Amino acid sequence: MIAKAFVGAAVALALAIPAASAQNKTDQKFITEAIQGNYAEVEMGKLAQQKGQSDAVKSFGQMLVSDHSAANEKAIAAAKQMGVTPPTGPSDKQKADHDKMEKMSGADFDRSFARDMVADHKKDIKEYEKAAEKKDPAGQYASESLPTLHKHLETAEKIEQGKSAAQ
Repeated sequence: MIAKAFVGAAVALALAIPAASAQNKTDQKFITEAIQGNYAEVEMGKLAQQKGQSDAVKSFGQMLVSDHSAANEKAIAAAKQMGVTPPTGPSDKQKADHDKMEKMSGADFDRSFARDMVADHKKDIKEYEKAAEKKDPAGQYASESLPTLHKHLETAEKIEQGKSAAQ
């Protein structure tokens, strides 16, 4: 009887480990991508300050640099708590997107920048909401970051619609 209980517990544990490991991989992937995203947003914010035509785009760029720099400090701390080596910059795709935007200027830059920031922040909010359901360092980071991401989306939408500057 004890042997059966022990075997049953061992089987249950063996089945639980891959599930926990897969979950841990999801959290590791989220925090890694969040850090890369923060680096990308900082770089895009700097670019907006340099290339933007409107004061709204330049102001929003400044907001992105400030907010995503601060967020990255928290994301990197969460990654370290999780035993994840944080990336040191944006992903290759994010670098390519930056390089594409860098070739633009004036009103073309402003329109593309606003459109990209709306799409990017909508995507990020979905990912962060999903991650925020977890009660681990990645989930806590995601939960704390959501109000800022919503503020960025709202600002980007105003710019895209041609309304007033970042607030």
